Amino acid sequence: MTRAIVYPIVAVVVALSLFRRLRRRRDRGQQARRTRTDNPLSGLFGLIGMIAAREIRERLRGRLFRVVTIVLLLVVAAAVVIPTIHSSSKQTEHVGYVGTLSSTLREEIVSTARQTPVAIRLVGEPSLPAARAALRDGTVDLVVDGDRGLLVDTPISATDSSTGAQFVHSLATNIGIDKALRAAGITSTQVAELRRAKALPVTSLQPAPKHSAARSTSVIGVILVFIMLTQYLTWTLMGVMEEKASRVVEVLLATVRPVQLLGGKVLGIGLTALLQAGLVVAFALVLAKAVGSSLLTGTGPLVVVATLVWLVLGYAFYSWVYAAAGSMAERQDQVQSLALPLSIPLIFGYIVSLTSAGGNPSVLEKVLAFLPPTAPFAMPTLVAAGDTTPWAFLVSAAISVVATIGMARVASAIYRRAVLRTGGRVRFRALFAR
Repeated sequence: MTRAIVYPIVAVVVALSLFRRLRRRRDRGQQARRTRTDNPLSGLFGLIGMIAAREIRERLRGRLFRVVTIVLLLVVAAAVVIPTIHSSSKQTEHVGYVGTLSSTLREEIVSTARQTPVAIRLVGEPSLPAARAALRDGTVDLVVDGDRGLLVDTPISATDSSTGAQFVHSLATNIGIDKALRAAGITSTQVAELRRAKALPVTSLQPAPKHSAARSTSVIGVILVFIMLTQYLTWTLMGVMEEKASRVVEVLLATVRPVQLLGGKVLGIGLTALLQAGLVVAFALVLAKAVGSSLLTGTGPLVVVATLVWLVLGYAFYSWVYAAAGSMAERQDQVQSLALPLSIPLIFGYIVSLTSAGGNPSVLEKVLAFLPPTAPFAMPTLVAAGDTTPWAFLVSAAISVVATIGMARVASAIYRRAVLRTGGRVRFRALFAR
């Protein structure tokens, strides 16, 4: 009786286990077939799309992609939030006074605080010795001893440009003027009327600096473009080199042409780069909107869009160069010797653009904006400075696209001739020898 019950139960358990195992195998097969047939990139680009989809999967699954993305988001968050907090917060000055504070003196302190970016808090002290003690232990920052003078803990030099020093100098000047006016016989009502007088307008011959928010945005953009381009181009270079060193490329070239393999790798890494850059830009815009940052004011959004466009164009140009260089090496030390000369235009354009981002663009910066190797850094800087036109932007982009097409043809020829040559670093002379 017991066996009659146990055997069917065991049979059912075994059958269910086999059924689940067969169903998992069938689901995996369907998943693989869907991956091969329903891949949108494969439908658009054929074999190039399949290779690009493989690159995207490998990059997204890698730990490096996640770590770099998190680091970039943290950097952007700090660049957006910290200036907002700094600009919205005022330094608080604790102003002590002895005895009773007259209405005239109180109004003078308040009006001076409005003229300088400080917030004040008035603290009454019973006597001058008590005020001195509060000044020594840091309870107050300065003491107003009526119209006789101000007391501070440490001397303030004439060249001190801090906010607290500006407030002390302005308050001492204004109280001294009020004392002189009253000594001259001017009534308190007349002194109050004089205090409400408006300053004369100051007109400059040169136009005022514009787009301060856009300039700070361009500085952040130049730094991020340099970091991202360096990362993506290193991926391209190392990916081609590793496939050549492991002989995987020989298997792949049995079914696809070299230009298809190279184009798929460049497209896949490029789409991954665009995904990461788009995520960073969207995060920056949403965070700026949430905290009320100046990133969204003026031409800030235009600079963000221009930076994203030139990140794509810069990668499109340099990716072919680095892919061709990767096909000429098969060891790590060879990669480093190839990457250094290739990175010189990147570093040069980055340094010049970062130097010009805070001021007026130089003639060199304007020239570099039309050269494809340096335009990804120089052109967004000119957009932030308002020193370019839409036509110049389009002309520079067109030059970069034409140069990218030419570079793709040259890189494909180098890749086709070098990727199957092993045994050492391939020389240019050997590539183009008959």
